[in-house]
Amino acid sequence: MDNEINKDDMNPQAIYNLNDDFSLIRQFNSGNEKAFKELVNRHKEKVRNLIYLTLGNTDAVDDISQEVFISVYKKLKFFRFESQFSTWLYRITVNKCRDHLRKVKLRNLFFPALTPENENHSKTYLRENYDIKEIVRMYVAKLPEKMRVPLVLRDFEGLSYQEIAEALELDLGTVKSRIFRAREGLRKFLEPFQEELL
Repeated sequence: MDNEINKDDMNPQAIYNLNDDFSLIRQFNSGNEKAFKELVNRHKEKVRNLIYLTLGNTDAVDDISQEVFISVYKKLKFFRFESQFSTWLYRITVNKCRDHLRKVKLRNLFFPALTPENENHSKTYLRENYDIKEIVRMYVAKLPEKMRVPLVLRDFEGLSYQEIAEALELDLGTVKSRIFRAREGLRKFLEPFQEELL
């Protein structure tokens, strides 16, 4: 397959483990373009999931994902091997999502504030027209960004608190606090849907 790395294409002076991101980065930085394709294939779904959950918008996923990997392509020669590649990749992805939110103000466009008059109607509409996963996703997107992103990285992507702290360049205590507050906020949002969640 074209996306697979052929051992004949590799630098003959350095044999690397194909299952290791660091090895693929070294190969790419030595001129092996197929190593970059392998990195993309390995991580593209995680990037797409993070974008989707962070923005709550399916239309932007492909464009931002492409922007992420273009940025990775340009910056990979500066990768310092001091943290996991996935941590570095998540940092770039989160920054691209933030750029996108600033440019088009998605929070206001897709999730206008509910007024007391239409709140019950909206919840009834959601219950009747969406499955519970979609409802959870929509309410995750309503959380403030500084709480939403750590929550997504922890509860949806499975990163450790330390990895999240590195990806977002935050103190460990700040990460834990924001995730706790995000979970509390999400619990309040989802109280009307307790029966569906059980």
